[in-house]
Amino acid sequence: MPAIKAVVFDAYGTLLDVDSAMQAHASRLGPNWPEISNAWRLRQLQYSWIRSLAGAHRNFWALTREALAWAAAAHGITDQALLDDVLQAYRKLTPYPDVEPALRRLRADGKEAAILSNGEPTMLADAVAHAGLGGVLDAVLSAETAGVFKPDPRVYRLATDRFAAAPAEIAFVSSNAWDAFGAARFGFRVFWLNRKAQPQEYGLATDATELRRLADLPAALA
Repeated sequence: MPAIKAVVFDAYGTLLDVDSAMQAHASRLGPNWPEISNAWRLRQLQYSWIRSLAGAHRNFWALTREALAWAAAAHGITDQALLDDVLQAYRKLTPYPDVEPALRRLRADGKEAAILSNGEPTMLADAVAHAGLGGVLDAVLSAETAGVFKPDPRVYRLATDRFAAAPAEIAFVSSNAWDAFGAARFGFRVFWLNRKAQPQEYGLATDATELRRLADLPAALA
């Protein structure tokens, strides 16, 4: 098995808690805010897939805004000030507690680390700055450079280009099963961070190593 040159992470849902934007305004959204947050996330992803398939790219921040508008309409939310606050909170999502220690451990082990995300560059920059992760990342790569979204192979190729590596020399970590599948098809060594104990799908039982927490990643890389 080739030596790993870099460890590349998905951002949203993997390093950053996508529910934290609505959780920050839970008192204004009401007790069903988790349902609204889930609807927002699903639309955001669906919009990215459909636009990639249709060849009608629009950046991820625009899709995030459009998906929030849909989720709000579906749940009868008309308070525009509230929606504006929630949208801005998405630029400052809370990192999961295990993220910084894992990244620091990788750095101590001499491994380079990067983000590879559908996120638009400025929203990723805001998120990384808010989470305080800039000092433990060697690169932040945006699908916007490829003009298409994951799981298109052109996005994963951004990582191999950045680190001058073959796919098998890149370890890729994502909490999203569809992303883990796409990365495995590209040839990365994939670690599926199954934070929410979801059922196996896409053949990930054989194509990826399943983790439940990032603390287990350094040992899994050995």
